[in-house]
Amino acid sequence: MKPSEMRNLPAADFDKEIENRKKELMELRFQAAMGNLAQPHRVRQLRREVAQLNTIRTELGKGEQA
Repeated sequence: MKPSEMRNLPAADFDKEIENRKKELMELRFQAAMGNLAQPHRVRQLRREVAQLNTIRTELGKGEQA
């Protein structure tokens, strides 16, 4: 998901999206530990998306306070 698409998400969906990505990341880490990881690039991609979602959520939260 692109950052521009993330910014268009409703505020309530940020937590759901972050949780979904963290669950998928956890599953991929288990696969990596077992040696069955088919898409190693996906781990980096998910970590980046979680960070972007957290950053955008913080930006939107600070924008509402100002």
